[in-house]
Amino acid sequence: MFASTFLTNIHQVISDFLLILCISSVLFYCYAIYAAITFFAAPLPIDREFHPPVSILKPICGVDSNAYENLASFCQQDYPKYQIIFAVRNSQDPCIEVVEKIIHNFCDLDILLIVSDRVIGTNLKISNLANAAAKAKYEILVLADSDIRVGTDYLQRVIQPLQDEKVGVVTCMYRTLTQGWISILEAISTTTEFQAGVLVSNIKENGIKFAFGSTIVIPKKVLEAIGGFEAIADYLADDFQLGYLPVQAGYKVVLSDYIVEHVQISNNLVDAIRRQIRWARGKRVSRPWGYLGLIFTYGIVTSLLLLIVTNGSILGWVGLFICWTTRLVMAWVVGTISFKDPIVKKFLWLVPGCDLLSFVIWGFGFIGNTIEWRGQQLKLTKDGKLLVPEDKNYQLSIKVLTNRGA
Repeated sequence: MFASTFLTNIHQVISDFLLILCISSVLFYCYAIYAAITFFAAPLPIDREFHPPVSILKPICGVDSNAYENLASFCQQDYPKYQIIFAVRNSQDPCIEVVEKIIHNFCDLDILLIVSDRVIGTNLKISNLANAAAKAKYEILVLADSDIRVGTDYLQRVIQPLQDEKVGVVTCMYRTLTQGWISILEAISTTTEFQAGVLVSNIKENGIKFAFGSTIVIPKKVLEAIGGFEAIADYLADDFQLGYLPVQAGYKVVLSDYIVEHVQISNNLVDAIRRQIRWARGKRVSRPWGYLGLIFTYGIVTSLLLLIVTNGSILGWVGLFICWTTRLVMAWVVGTISFKDPIVKKFLWLVPGCDLLSFVIWGFGFIGNTIEWRGQQLKLTKDGKLLVPEDKNYQLSIKVLTNRGA
């Protein structure tokens, strides 16, 4: 009798908890809809007379999908004065051939290629950025990952918030250009789940306190105030730190309304899962409470569990209908209307499946501290730093290719 009563009470507690999670998810979806509409309804004003010279830093390792088109898009800016610095570690890296072609085709631009194996920490991307920054001519630095593609108005628009001296960092959200089912699933989750969370955070916290590798605009004085690239050279989530540390130093991070394009073509399920787990573990150590709080946003999963736990009750079916409907509406508003993402528009019906997969990866994000990045096995510490199995001695060698000289 006692055991039966105990099990009944446990069952009721689980049902109530799942119902709370369903309600919280619906509230999150509604708030994300409001955040998206509010954010894109008031675009940032553009002052055509404000166009300070900038140095674009592009860290490169290997040849990404559509590498030439991605990198060349930064050479086609409708902007009066800017410099581009490509930085790579290995003199045998095949990406060098792509960059040399760009230098040849855009011979009227100020472009540098720096090949240097100098290392300042375990995050080799940051070492590339530090090597590039040493050759930057201008006060304002624009950092962007190698798999990002932009339009001709990119620089003019992302630079605008720096008219306010209190702004230390400008960053951009992104939509993904894909080929293959694996990339499509990742793209849908990124736009309708991750970016929705960013928009909510931007309104809820009156501005975000982190940045994205898709674009980080940061003046040299702000970078110096946080200790330079050396301060983040051992972190996995370097982009997060480049937003977080300036906030701690008293600056603001502004989320630009310019959406860049992330080019990702992947049909390897294992690589995709490893990448997603790496990102999940990076989020977990960067914002542990925020990562844990994601449990309140998985309405697709919790409503399905509620239906199962309540044995297909009316409450279970109503909860599932409301959660799934609200989730799909949110995905449509954020992905199709706000981000104008053709992938979401075409494959909206895949959102529930993407959320189920995302929930599993979220769970794996709590387990283990090892990651694989660019073929390297690394260990992630509790504070987000990367450790290598053994120390390596790197010799400094620098080669500079330029159109106009260093």
